[in-house]
Amino acid sequence: MTDRDQASIASDVSLAAAIATVARSVDPDRALASLLSAAMASVAADRGAVVLWDGERGRLMVSASIGHTPAAAAAFETAVATNSEHPVARTAHGQTAILGAETTDETGGPLLTATWPLRVTSDGVEVPLGALSVSRPAPWSFGESHATLLAAWADLIAITVDRARLSAAAQEHGEWQERMAHTDALTGLANARTLSRVLELELARAGRQGTDLSIALFDVDDLAGANTEGGPGFGDDILREVAATLAESVRLVDTVARWGGDEFLIVAPGSAGVTVAQRVLDAFAARPASKGRPITVSAGVARFPADGASSDQLVAAAEAALRTAKASGRGALAAADAR
Repeated sequence: MTDRDQASIASDVSLAAAIATVARSVDPDRALASLLSAAMASVAADRGAVVLWDGERGRLMVSASIGHTPAAAAAFETAVATNSEHPVARTAHGQTAILGAETTDETGGPLLTATWPLRVTSDGVEVPLGALSVSRPAPWSFGESHATLLAAWADLIAITVDRARLSAAAQEHGEWQERMAHTDALTGLANARTLSRVLELELARAGRQGTDLSIALFDVDDLAGANTEGGPGFGDDILREVAATLAESVRLVDTVARWGGDEFLIVAPGSAGVTVAQRVLDAFAARPASKGRPITVSAGVARFPADGASSDQLVAAAEAALRTAKASGRGALAAADAR
């Protein structure tokens, strides 16, 4: 077998390993390090780095580094991020590959560095992701084979980076959808569907343990008047303020949600529903007026099992208590047993 045949086999094995890394790796950082190591080996480089654009910080950052001391890697990252004329920075900005740029290592020794852009195409437009940089002490004669290899490795690295970012974006979108499915968009509190499930679970637990469970239903006083005076936007501001006050006033064991248009519901384990509701009313009494208009809520409290054995019965009891409270004026509180 000739040396060329052996080199060809080694190259095929390296390529197969790289493809497997891209296809199967679930750890982007480990995949980048593996691909960087293979890229360096293919051109006999003794140090290298993958530099990527950090969208949140708006700068170039080293995402993988081999052959650099921690201090040298940090200095390299600073130089790339702050000097737009640095070969790696120029390549990362979308310029063509730079082969054989002269640099120095941490001891001041001469290096020859090859950089290749990392790019993907999105909707027909090339998007720069960063740059692949590999170095070795001079002399180093770059040929066409080196350029071909670096181009291939850069493409594999770019695919890996793009795939990881797409996966992260998809995960964030999924998490956002999950939050939206359980959250009221206006107030950020749990929505009625979520609280209904919480109430059923808490009722089941209270039934098993033979303990009490309280719910407190709140209604914003005269929200229609606020909308008439200040417009729907003012009414939305009031609902957000009410939600914030409720969230700040409840106990850690309580669950609060937006129940309807201007109604909010608290599920409070134990028999302290009236105490929790009164704490909420006191918090509103201490708040300054909003645009000259005081914000108050009225509350109706019901307790399991005394006022209902099911969620429907318990909510109906709280609604009846709320009507009693509202008949007494703004900021009033009534318990179901006070009907």
